[in-house]
Amino acid sequence: MPRRFSAPRTSGPEWTVLHAVPVGTGTSDIDHVLIGPAGVFTLNTKNHSNQPVWVAGRTLMVAGKKKRHIPNAVHEAARAARLLTTAAGEEVAVMGVLVIVEPKSITAREKPVDVAVVTDRQLLRWLNRRRPVLTPEQVSRIATSAVLPGTSHRNPLYPAGLQNRFDALWRHVDVARRRRTAWNLAFAAGFVAAGAVLQTLIP
Repeated sequence: MPRRFSAPRTSGPEWTVLHAVPVGTGTSDIDHVLIGPAGVFTLNTKNHSNQPVWVAGRTLMVAGKKKRHIPNAVHEAARAARLLTTAAGEEVAVMGVLVIVEPKSITAREKPVDVAVVTDRQLLRWLNRRRPVLTPEQVSRIATSAVLPGTSHRNPLYPAGLQNRFDALWRHVDVARRRRTAWNLAFAAGFVAAGAVLQTLIP
């Protein structure tokens, strides 16, 4: 079962954050799943540090090269919505978020319709600006369904190598969480750290 921790409050009930959530029957996973009062989000984290990013609709280019990040983020959100709807026994809407880590710049000619594109530094502000759409009871039901073995993966037993990566990631998140408390950076710093680690640990 994916590691789970309650992130610091933004407003209202605590958020549930899942990292490296395996889906399907193979080795595919979703970088992060967030469940909270503002809704359910899948985060696809891409490290393009010091590179210019250009966005127009579903087209995204990094340093002049086209990437399939936006269609992939849309696909992940739709997949998560189907799985959580089945597990929770109620309709669960999921929004995909593409998080670009430390880009040199982002030029948005046209905002994508089905997915949000933000930097790691913008993520906290973006989440805090979203209005609540789920009650505490709904958040609890969806979160409980999300962490059940078999909800997202038909074989919830992880290979030893993947479990080791989960353990390393969890240790990193725990250290980052204590640093956030000391520095009062709260929610955003955790995603910066987790996103950067996932780029290294999970190709």
